[in-house]
Amino acid sequence: MGAEVIVIGAGIAGCSAALHLAEAGLSTMVIEKGEISSEASGVNMGGLGGVGWGNSPGLQEHLTMGSLNIFKRLQNELGHDLEFRQSGSFTAIHDEAQYTYAKDRVLESQNNGFEMELLSPYEAKALEPELSLHMLGYVYSRFRGQADPLKTTRAFGQAALNAGAKIQTNTEVSSIKRNGGVWTLGTSEGDYEADVVVVAAGAWCGDLGRMVGVEIPVEPVVGQMWSTEPLPPRIFGTIGSFESSFHWSEALLVQEDSPPELTHLGNERVTRHLYGRQRRSGEIIFGGDRRDVGFDKTIEDSGIDVNKGHATEILPMLMDFPITKTWSGLMPFSMDGHPIIGKLPNNENLFVVTGLASSGFGRGPGAGMLIADAVARSESNAVLLESDPARFQSTGSYEGRTGSLA
Repeated sequence: MGAEVIVIGAGIAGCSAALHLAEAGLSTMVIEKGEISSEASGVNMGGLGGVGWGNSPGLQEHLTMGSLNIFKRLQNELGHDLEFRQSGSFTAIHDEAQYTYAKDRVLESQNNGFEMELLSPYEAKALEPELSLHMLGYVYSRFRGQADPLKTTRAFGQAALNAGAKIQTNTEVSSIKRNGGVWTLGTSEGDYEADVVVVAAGAWCGDLGRMVGVEIPVEPVVGQMWSTEPLPPRIFGTIGSFESSFHWSEALLVQEDSPPELTHLGNERVTRHLYGRQRRSGEIIFGGDRRDVGFDKTIEDSGIDVNKGHATEILPMLMDFPITKTWSGLMPFSMDGHPIIGKLPNNENLFVVTGLASSGFGRGPGAGMLIADAVARSESNAVLLESDPARFQSTGSYEGRTGSLA
């Protein structure tokens, strides 16, 4: 059993890679330990980033705007209902220090050809009526959008199947070995062979890398979310806050053995992070915490309360609606904060796509397309130099956490 290319992981990046590999004419199989979208790809907020291609597109633009184009194609051309819409986003500014930071960022972004606007509270409220007038302002990004994570990831899987790929679910990889120029994957359902292997298993990529003696410096970071009961349409764009990005720009304390841009250092909160939207089905959903606690997905109730309070500062109407559901998921954060996409060093025909952090849903389709292009053409897009896994070889040893692959 096997294929020319085996992709390990049926999240959004893995399914996108499989779709583009199959469309390139390569026989492709996806092996997934659970079901399609059973981990972070299916339980995130569903926000799509991107502020334009800019004057000199780099990796970030290929990931965000490239993914946006793929979302459009999947819904508009291939006919999958993703609940996708390009709704724009509003990022709230809470104080004077944040305002100065946001103003500088907007001006710099505009000079570099990106689409961002700094709006007064009244200007923002004219576009998003539930926004608070007590903020100092809002940054508006018209290119940003939203889609349903579960529907979307499953649609990528179905599109890959329609293109000729095979998907093997509930199959855990226990070993990866190379014999005679062929990769052999030992799994709970028997052995599979491939000329090329793409590791796209999110927070579990570290475990898979160690099977071939390679340290992939990615850590599981737990995020948690909450929702209200279904409500009539009240919120139309995606909502965020400048508090965390301002604090992270100030280089708050960073632990050497943890990824950057977390909301907690150990058990201590250092900032508040926020993102949310209203689903088509009516629930208002928000999240934001990023805690480096290994593979433990236990909900931290106090963090939910902080996040609800943060959201209510921006959308006062939320004070009238209780939380009806909470959930969590594991996000793959690299140790330097940048994606890890490309060929793994010292291993023939072994590739990885991970480290997309909390924006894997909005960047995963583009990442999958880039890695598929690298495999199919045997030549990487130049922007992947920014995400080359080989950059970690000179940084010394890295000892990552180990989690169950089941």
